[in-house]
Amino acid sequence: MKQIVVSSFIIALVVALMVPGVALAQEKFPSKQITLIIPYAAGGSTDLLARAVEKIWPKYAPQSMVLINKTGGGGVTGTEFVVRSKPDGYTLFMGYGSGSDLVMPQLQKMPYDPFKDIVAVSRLSIHSVVVVTGSKSEFNSVKDMVAWAKKEGKPITSSVATKAGAVDIALTALGKAAGINIVTVPFAGGADAVTTLAGGHVMIGGGHPSEVMPHIRAGRFKALGVVLPDRDPSLPNIPTLREQGINVSTWGSVKGIGGPAAIPKETIAYLEATLKKVCEDAEFKKIMADLDQPIMYQDSATFTKFLQQAYGDYGKLIKDLNITIQ
Repeated sequence: MKQIVVSSFIIALVVALMVPGVALAQEKFPSKQITLIIPYAAGGSTDLLARAVEKIWPKYAPQSMVLINKTGGGGVTGTEFVVRSKPDGYTLFMGYGSGSDLVMPQLQKMPYDPFKDIVAVSRLSIHSVVVVTGSKSEFNSVKDMVAWAKKEGKPITSSVATKAGAVDIALTALGKAAGINIVTVPFAGGADAVTTLAGGHVMIGGGHPSEVMPHIRAGRFKALGVVLPDRDPSLPNIPTLREQGINVSTWGSVKGIGGPAAIPKETIAYLEATLKKVCEDAEFKKIMADLDQPIMYQDSATFTKFLQQAYGDYGKLIKDLNITIQ
Protein backbone atom coordinates (compact mmCIF):
# COMPACT_ATOMS: atom_id res chain seq x y z
CA MET A 1 0.00 0.00 0.00
CA LYS A 2 2.84 2.37 0.92
CA GLN A 3 4.54 1.67 -2.43
CA ILE A 4 1.29 2.41 -4.29
CA VAL A 5 0.88 5.73 -2.44
CA VAL A 6 4.47 6.75 -3.22
CA SER A 7 4.05 5.79 -6.89
CA SER A 8 0.82 7.79 -7.12
CA PHE A 9 2.57 10.78 -5.54
CA ILE A 10 5.43 10.58 -8.06
CA ILE A 11 3.00 10.36 -10.99
CA ALA A 12 1.02 13.33 -9.69
CA LEU A 13 4.25 15.32 -9.23
CA VAL A 14 5.40 14.56 -12.78
CA VAL A 15 2.02 15.60 -14.18
CA ALA A 16 2.08 18.82 -12.13
CA LEU A 17 5.52 19.66 -13.46
CA MET A 18 4.48 18.92 -17.04
CA VAL A 19 1.24 20.95 -17.12
CA PRO A 20 2.85 24.41 -16.83
CA GLY A 21 5.11 23.53 -19.75
CA VAL A 22 2.13 22.45 -21.81
CA ALA A 23 0.26 25.64 -20.88
CA LEU A 24 3.23 27.79 -21.84
CA ALA A 25 3.48 26.04 -25.18
CA GLN A 26 -0.20 26.66 -25.84
CA GLU A 27 0.02 30.33 -24.86
CA LYS A 28 3.04 31.17 -27.03
CA PHE A 29 1.98 33.80 -29.56
CA PRO A 30 1.45 33.42 -32.43
CA SER A 31 0.68 29.74 -32.75
CA LYS A 32 -1.74 30.14 -35.68
CA GLN A 33 -2.46 32.59 -38.48
CA ILE A 34 -3.69 36.08 -37.68
CA THR A 35 -6.86 37.43 -39.28
CA LEU A 36 -6.76 41.10 -40.27
CA ILE A 37 -10.20 42.54 -40.96
CA ILE A 38 -10.47 45.38 -43.48
CA PRO A 39 -13.72 47.29 -42.77
CA TYR A 40 -13.76 48.82 -46.25
CA ALA A 41 -14.03 47.61 -49.84
CA ALA A 42 -11.12 46.22 -51.82
CA GLY A 43 -8.98 48.69 -53.74
CA GLY A 44 -9.19 51.60 -51.28
CA SER A 45 -6.30 53.03 -49.29
CA THR A 46 -6.99 50.89 -46.20
CA ASP A 47 -7.15 47.73 -48.29
CA LEU A 48 -3.94 48.55 -50.17
CA LEU A 49 -2.04 49.22 -46.94
CA ALA A 50 -3.31 45.97 -45.42
CA ARG A 51 -2.08 44.04 -48.45
CA ALA A 52 1.33 45.65 -48.17
CA VAL A 53 1.54 44.55 -44.52
CA GLU A 54 0.33 41.04 -45.38
CA LYS A 55 3.08 40.68 -48.00
CA ILE A 56 5.93 41.63 -45.64
CA TRP A 57 4.56 40.10 -42.41
CA PRO A 58 5.87 36.51 -43.05
CA LYS A 59 9.46 37.82 -43.08
CA TYR A 60 9.23 38.59 -39.37
CA ALA A 61 6.52 36.27 -37.97
CA PRO A 62 6.27 32.46 -37.87
CA GLN A 63 2.58 32.51 -38.76
CA SER A 64 0.88 34.01 -41.80
CA MET A 65 -1.68 36.81 -41.92
CA VAL A 66 -4.98 36.43 -43.77
CA LEU A 67 -7.06 39.43 -44.92
CA ILE A 68 -10.85 39.63 -44.95
CA ASN A 69 -12.81 42.60 -46.33
CA LYS A 70 -15.88 43.02 -44.12
CA THR A 71 -17.69 46.11 -45.35
CA GLY A 72 -20.79 47.96 -44.23
CA GLY A 73 -21.86 50.82 -42.00
CA GLY A 74 -19.03 53.09 -43.07
CA GLY A 75 -16.46 50.81 -41.48
CA VAL A 76 -18.54 50.04 -38.39
CA THR A 77 -19.56 46.48 -39.36
CA GLY A 78 -16.02 45.18 -39.70
CA THR A 79 -14.76 47.02 -36.64
CA GLU A 80 -17.62 45.76 -34.48
CA PHE A 81 -16.90 42.21 -35.62
CA VAL A 82 -13.37 42.57 -34.26
CA VAL A 83 -14.54 44.26 -31.05
CA ARG A 84 -16.79 41.26 -30.34
CA SER A 85 -14.06 38.74 -31.17
CA LYS A 86 -11.98 36.80 -28.66
CA PRO A 87 -9.28 39.16 -27.29
CA ASP A 88 -6.35 36.85 -28.00
CA GLY A 89 -4.58 38.90 -30.68
CA TYR A 90 -5.58 36.63 -33.55
CA THR A 91 -8.35 38.92 -34.85
CA LEU A 92 -7.34 42.50 -35.59
CA PHE A 93 -8.46 45.23 -37.98
CA MET A 94 -6.74 47.70 -40.25
CA GLY A 95 -7.83 51.34 -40.24
CA TYR A 96 -8.04 52.17 -36.53
CA GLY A 97 -8.18 55.96 -36.48
CA SER A 98 -10.37 56.31 -39.56
CA GLY A 99 -13.71 58.13 -39.57
CA SER A 100 -15.60 55.35 -37.85
CA ASP A 101 -13.38 55.85 -34.80
CA LEU A 102 -12.59 59.59 -34.69
CA VAL A 103 -15.52 61.23 -36.50
CA MET A 104 -18.66 59.09 -36.39
CA PRO A 105 -18.82 58.73 -32.57
CA GLN A 106 -19.09 62.53 -32.34
CA LEU A 107 -22.05 62.64 -34.72
CA GLN A 108 -24.07 59.51 -33.98
CA LYS A 109 -24.52 56.66 -31.54
CA MET A 110 -22.09 53.80 -32.05
CA PRO A 111 -22.34 50.08 -31.14
CA TYR A 112 -18.95 50.27 -29.43
CA ASP A 113 -16.72 52.80 -27.68
CA PRO A 114 -13.73 53.60 -29.92
CA PHE A 115 -11.39 53.88 -26.93
CA LYS A 116 -12.80 51.60 -24.22
CA ASP A 117 -13.60 48.67 -26.51
CA ILE A 118 -10.54 48.85 -28.79
CA VAL A 119 -6.84 48.66 -28.01
CA ALA A 120 -4.36 50.49 -30.23
CA VAL A 121 -1.69 48.11 -31.53
CA SER A 122 0.34 50.34 -33.88
CA ARG A 123 -0.06 53.31 -36.18
CA LEU A 124 1.36 52.72 -39.64
CA SER A 125 0.47 55.79 -41.68
CA ILE A 126 -1.72 58.87 -42.07
CA HIS A 127 -3.35 59.23 -45.46
CA SER A 128 -4.09 62.82 -46.42
CA VAL A 129 -7.37 63.85 -48.04
CA VAL A 130 -6.84 65.17 -51.56
CA VAL A 131 -9.66 67.17 -53.16
CA VAL A 132 -9.84 66.35 -56.87
CA THR A 133 -11.98 67.06 -59.91
CA GLY A 134 -12.24 65.65 -63.44
CA SER A 135 -9.68 66.70 -66.01
CA LYS A 136 -12.38 68.46 -68.10
CA SER A 137 -13.68 70.48 -65.14
CA GLU A 138 -13.37 74.26 -65.24
CA PHE A 139 -12.02 74.17 -61.68
CA ASN A 140 -8.25 74.45 -61.45
CA SER A 141 -8.14 75.31 -57.75
CA VAL A 142 -10.33 75.39 -54.67
CA LYS A 143 -10.71 79.13 -55.23
CA ASP A 144 -12.17 78.44 -58.69
CA MET A 145 -14.66 75.98 -57.24
CA VAL A 146 -15.78 78.35 -54.47
CA ALA A 147 -16.15 81.24 -56.90
CA TRP A 148 -18.26 79.11 -59.26
CA ALA A 149 -20.55 77.86 -56.48
CA LYS A 150 -21.16 81.38 -55.19
CA LYS A 151 -21.77 82.81 -58.67
CA GLU A 152 -24.09 80.04 -59.84
CA GLY A 153 -25.78 79.49 -56.48
CA LYS A 154 -25.69 75.74 -57.08
CA PRO A 155 -24.44 72.89 -54.89
CA ILE A 156 -21.17 71.09 -55.56
CA THR A 157 -21.68 67.32 -55.68
CA SER A 158 -18.93 65.07 -54.37
CA SER A 159 -18.35 61.35 -53.96
CA VAL A 160 -16.85 60.16 -50.66
CA ALA A 161 -15.73 56.79 -49.33
CA THR A 162 -18.29 56.70 -46.53
CA LYS A 163 -20.66 58.95 -44.61
CA ALA A 164 -19.11 60.66 -41.57
CA GLY A 165 -15.69 59.40 -42.57
CA ALA A 166 -12.45 61.37 -42.83
CA VAL A 167 -13.06 62.45 -46.44
CA ASP A 168 -16.70 63.32 -45.82
CA ILE A 169 -15.89 65.47 -42.79
CA ALA A 170 -13.06 67.22 -44.70
CA LEU A 171 -15.29 68.16 -47.63
CA THR A 172 -18.20 69.12 -45.39
CA ALA A 173 -15.85 71.35 -43.40
CA LEU A 174 -14.57 72.88 -46.65
CA GLY A 175 -18.10 73.75 -47.70
CA LYS A 176 -18.98 75.23 -44.32
CA ALA A 177 -15.83 77.34 -44.10
CA ALA A 178 -16.14 78.58 -47.68
CA GLY A 179 -19.86 79.32 -47.40
CA ILE A 180 -20.90 76.99 -50.22
CA ASN A 181 -23.07 73.88 -50.37
CA ILE A 182 -21.10 70.66 -50.92
CA VAL A 183 -23.39 67.63 -51.16
CA THR A 184 -21.49 64.41 -50.43
CA VAL A 185 -22.57 61.05 -51.82
CA PRO A 186 -21.22 58.10 -49.75
CA PHE A 187 -20.06 54.74 -51.07
CA ALA A 188 -18.66 51.47 -49.66
CA GLY A 189 -15.06 52.60 -49.89
CA GLY A 190 -12.56 54.91 -51.53
CA ALA A 191 -12.21 52.87 -54.73
CA ASP A 192 -15.95 53.10 -55.46
CA ALA A 193 -16.02 56.82 -54.71
CA VAL A 194 -13.11 57.50 -57.08
CA THR A 195 -14.70 55.39 -59.84
CA THR A 196 -17.86 57.50 -59.56
CA LEU A 197 -15.89 60.71 -60.08
CA ALA A 198 -13.96 59.17 -62.97
CA GLY A 199 -17.30 58.37 -64.59
CA GLY A 200 -18.33 62.02 -64.42
CA HIS A 201 -21.28 61.41 -62.08
CA VAL A 202 -20.20 64.06 -59.54
CA MET A 203 -18.32 67.37 -59.79
CA ILE A 204 -15.52 66.74 -57.29
CA GLY A 205 -14.26 64.00 -55.06
CA GLY A 206 -11.97 63.40 -52.17
CA GLY A 207 -9.64 60.51 -51.65
CA HIS A 208 -6.35 59.38 -50.25
CA PRO A 209 -3.21 59.50 -52.42
CA SER A 210 -3.18 55.80 -53.26
CA GLU A 211 -6.73 56.16 -54.56
CA VAL A 212 -6.44 59.36 -56.60
CA MET A 213 -2.80 59.68 -57.69
CA PRO A 214 -3.02 57.01 -60.44
CA HIS A 215 -5.87 59.02 -61.97
CA ILE A 216 -3.96 62.29 -61.62
CA ARG A 217 -0.89 60.81 -63.32
CA ALA A 218 -3.08 59.38 -66.07
CA GLY A 219 -4.61 62.80 -66.70
CA ARG A 220 -8.13 61.86 -65.60
CA PHE A 221 -8.15 64.01 -62.44
CA LYS A 222 -6.83 67.40 -61.38
CA ALA A 223 -5.75 67.93 -57.77
CA LEU A 224 -7.33 71.01 -56.17
CA GLY A 225 -5.94 70.87 -52.65
CA VAL A 226 -4.82 68.85 -49.65
CA VAL A 227 -6.73 68.99 -46.35
CA LEU A 228 -3.77 68.99 -43.95
CA PRO A 229 -2.16 71.69 -41.78
CA ASP A 230 0.93 71.50 -44.03
CA ARG A 231 1.60 70.03 -47.44
CA ASP A 232 1.70 66.23 -47.70
CA PRO A 233 5.40 65.26 -47.99
CA SER A 234 4.50 62.66 -50.61
CA LEU A 235 2.57 65.29 -52.65
CA PRO A 236 4.68 68.44 -52.27
CA ASN A 237 3.24 70.21 -55.33
CA ILE A 238 -0.37 70.20 -54.16
CA PRO A 239 -1.29 73.25 -52.00
CA THR A 240 -3.27 72.99 -48.78
CA LEU A 241 -6.73 74.54 -48.33
CA ARG A 242 -5.23 77.12 -45.98
CA GLU A 243 -2.85 78.24 -48.70
CA GLN A 244 -5.94 78.90 -50.81
CA GLY A 245 -7.73 80.97 -48.19
CA ILE A 246 -9.87 78.23 -46.62
CA ASN A 247 -9.07 77.89 -42.92
CA VAL A 248 -9.69 74.15 -42.68
CA SER A 249 -7.34 71.26 -41.97
CA THR A 250 -7.86 67.74 -40.65
CA TRP A 251 -5.73 64.75 -39.67
CA GLY A 252 -6.79 62.97 -42.82
CA SER A 253 -7.38 59.27 -42.38
CA VAL A 254 -5.26 57.61 -39.71
CA LYS A 255 -4.26 54.07 -40.61
CA GLY A 256 -3.46 51.97 -37.59
CA ILE A 257 -4.14 48.44 -36.39
CA GLY A 258 -6.47 47.79 -33.48
CA GLY A 259 -8.03 44.86 -31.70
CA PRO A 260 -10.39 43.90 -28.85
CA ALA A 261 -9.55 45.85 -25.68
CA ALA A 262 -8.55 42.89 -23.48
CA ILE A 263 -5.67 41.54 -25.59
CA PRO A 264 -2.80 40.58 -23.22
CA LYS A 265 -0.01 43.14 -22.91
CA GLU A 266 2.67 40.65 -23.95
CA THR A 267 0.71 39.93 -27.14
CA ILE A 268 0.42 43.64 -27.89
CA ALA A 269 4.18 43.95 -27.32
CA TYR A 270 4.84 41.18 -29.85
CA LEU A 271 2.49 42.68 -32.44
CA GLU A 272 3.80 46.24 -32.19
CA ALA A 273 7.43 45.07 -32.35
CA THR A 274 6.75 42.93 -35.42
CA LEU A 275 4.86 45.73 -37.17
CA LYS A 276 7.79 48.05 -36.47
CA LYS A 277 10.04 45.59 -38.32
CA VAL A 278 7.55 45.57 -41.19
CA CYS A 279 7.61 49.38 -41.36
CA GLU A 280 11.43 49.38 -41.38
CA ASP A 281 11.61 46.78 -44.16
CA ALA A 282 13.09 48.06 -47.45
CA GLU A 283 10.50 46.28 -49.60
CA PHE A 284 7.66 47.72 -47.53
CA LYS A 285 9.13 51.22 -47.88
CA LYS A 286 9.21 50.77 -51.66
CA ILE A 287 5.59 49.62 -51.75
CA MET A 288 4.47 52.57 -49.63
CA ALA A 289 6.41 55.02 -51.79
CA ASP A 290 4.72 53.60 -54.88
CA LEU A 291 1.36 54.14 -53.13
CA ASP A 292 2.31 57.75 -52.28
CA GLN A 293 1.82 56.94 -48.60
CA PRO A 294 4.15 58.06 -45.82
CA ILE A 295 5.22 55.53 -43.17
CA MET A 296 4.39 57.04 -39.76
CA TYR A 297 4.85 54.22 -37.27
CA GLN A 298 3.87 54.60 -33.61
CA ASP A 299 3.87 51.98 -30.87
CA SER A 300 0.76 51.16 -28.87
CA ALA A 301 1.19 53.72 -26.08
CA THR A 302 2.17 56.60 -28.38
CA PHE A 303 -0.59 55.75 -30.83
CA THR A 304 -3.17 55.76 -28.02
CA LYS A 305 -2.17 59.29 -26.99
CA PHE A 306 -2.24 60.44 -30.61
CA LEU A 307 -5.77 59.07 -31.12
CA GLN A 308 -7.04 60.93 -28.07
CA GLN A 309 -5.55 64.18 -29.38
CA ALA A 310 -6.93 63.62 -32.90
CA TYR A 311 -10.39 62.82 -31.47
CA GLY A 312 -10.35 66.13 -29.61
CA ASP A 313 -9.23 68.02 -32.71
CA TYR A 314 -12.03 66.54 -34.81
CA GLY A 315 -14.51 67.33 -32.05
CA LYS A 316 -13.45 70.98 -32.05
CA LEU A 317 -13.74 71.17 -35.84
CA ILE A 318 -17.23 69.65 -35.75
CA LYS A 319 -18.34 72.04 -33.00
CA ASP A 320 -16.76 75.17 -34.49
CA LEU A 321 -18.34 74.58 -37.90
CA ASN A 322 -21.59 73.14 -36.51
CA ILE A 323 -21.27 70.01 -38.65
CA THR A 324 -24.10 67.47 -38.45
CA ILE A 325 -25.06 64.36 -40.39
CA GLN A 326 -27.65 65.30 -43.03
